[in-house]
Amino acid sequence: MKITIRQEDYDRMLAHARKELPNEACGLIAGEDTEDGVRQIRFVYLLTNTDASNEHFTLDPREQLQAVKDMRANGWKPLGNWHSHPESPSRPSEEDKRLAYDSKASYLILSLMDRENPVLHSFHIENGVSEAEELEVLP
Repeated sequence: MKITIRQEDYDRMLAHARKELPNEACGLIAGEDTEDGVRQIRFVYLLTNTDASNEHFTLDPREQLQAVKDMRANGWKPLGNWHSHPESPSRPSEEDKRLAYDSKASYLILSLMDRENPVLHSFHIENGVSEAEELEVLP
């Protein structure tokens, strides 16, 4: 699957991830799946990592509910979630794979391991197996 994200949404995600260092940052992604098979991210939600950890995250449930209400109000659907890896590469950890319950979701991981050169990738995770999705940042 191909996923698109606007530069402004990527920039907001990156700023939130840097602000939350040394902990993981997290949030939700919303948008639409087009008829030609492209998943278009229309908005990135910046949520609180209630674990306040640099190795795992839990989305704040109240913020998550508010985000879903906002998605519905805007006619978007939930597409998945995103989180940062402050000290590791942009690939799902074993915990990420274990906790990936929604096989329809896209899982975006933003690595800040190289602080000057962050790396964002998207993954489809099903039954503990991750597969990279094509990700394009649009101007």
